Amino acid sequence: MIEIKSQPIKPRCEVTVPGSKSYTHRILIASALSDGECRIRNALISEDTLLTLQALRQMGIDIDDTAKDQIIVAGRSGRLKPYADPIFLGNSGTSMRLLTAVAALGQGTFTLTGTDRMAERPIQDLIDALEQLGVRIRSKHRNGCPPVEIIGEKVSGGSVHINCRTSSQYLSALLLIAPYTDRGLEILVTEGPVSRPYVDMTVDVMDKFGVTVSREGYDRFKVTGQQVYRAGAYTVEPDGSQAGYFWAAAAVCGTEIKVKGVTANTRQGDVNFAKLLATMGCEIATEPDGITVSGRYLRAADVDMGDMPDMVPTLAVVAAFAEGTTIIRNVSHLKAKESDRLASVVNELVKMGIDARCSADELIVTGGKPRGAEIATYGDHRIAMSFAVAGLVTPQTFILDENCVEKSFPNFWNVFEGLYGS
Repeated sequence: MIEIKSQPIKPRCEVTVPGSKSYTHRILIASALSDGECRIRNALISEDTLLTLQALRQMGIDIDDTAKDQIIVAGRSGRLKPYADPIFLGNSGTSMRLLTAVAALGQGTFTLTGTDRMAERPIQDLIDALEQLGVRIRSKHRNGCPPVEIIGEKVSGGSVHINCRTSSQYLSALLLIAPYTDRGLEILVTEGPVSRPYVDMTVDVMDKFGVTVSREGYDRFKVTGQQVYRAGAYTVEPDGSQAGYFWAAAAVCGTEIKVKGVTANTRQGDVNFAKLLATMGCEIATEPDGITVSGRYLRAADVDMGDMPDMVPTLAVVAAFAEGTTIIRNVSHLKAKESDRLASVVNELVKMGIDARCSADELIVTGGKPRGAEIATYGDHRIAMSFAVAGLVTPQTFILDENCVEKSFPNFWNVFEGLYGS
């Protein structure tokens, strides 16, 4: 448990956040499938990305992560080795979903498993899509959730329909393996996708590695088969999701915080959180080397967050300090995250004396004067970091299980401490 100091933070501050978690996962996978040595700089080293890295090693990929400034991945042109034991992926939904498809390219049987919470998180829509391609795959408990067993072999390709109303990662998983199919893939999205910017990030990585994706919006994608990802040097850009906690801190504290290296020239949808804060009364400045948010008097918002799901807990905390009632729409898929994020956020805001409730697809928060509380994090990194922001101006705020931030931002508390004046 850690107590958040509710003392004044610096009136002006610059912070640096680590590399993007989403980009790191995707670049690691593309590098592993590539035709040679890839050197990755600024990769996020966290619990989740290390799970992906270790899983790729277990699939026969040589990876050198001993240097401080880069990871070296020896790609095998899509050839993966079988692994007899279950591959443990913790509670990393990205690892589970992307690697389920990757395992289909291997030779032999792969079993992907994780924590108890992972065993409750849906993956059936991806299973259904892979079965359409002839992949032998099953949910071992027959409940549409991990553990998943995949019998890898050559994937011929063809046309596939996929439902992405729960997660865009199902679509990203198919896209990432598409170049290694014999006939390529034509992917038709029947519902969704939610979190569309993450699809753009996947396509961006494929493009950087020399693979072209033909698309019609988010409804139809086509990738030619028998391609390979091109080996080379790749740099992971800073994480827009992690930037949001510090922009939120500026909003609730009425200060000015610049996140360096995060710019508007990105496929990361969460960078738009700064623009959302502007609609709530903040001022933003976009510069070539970063984005600055300056806190002002906060007012409520009515916003669709389907494309920024990871920022919903952070927005809810900011809304607790805003005048009026904020309505956060299109967020039903947050129930299947590391925790049920709608219930988690509501429980902890109510504990702080804030009127908050959720419906099937909305989170509703009426601003007020939060009071201190012991914040349960439910093992969810985003709950911990979002509610830390509330503690900056709310005495007696304690974050339980504060180390859960290691999932995506291991040095979060050190960077957070840097907000305070000397």
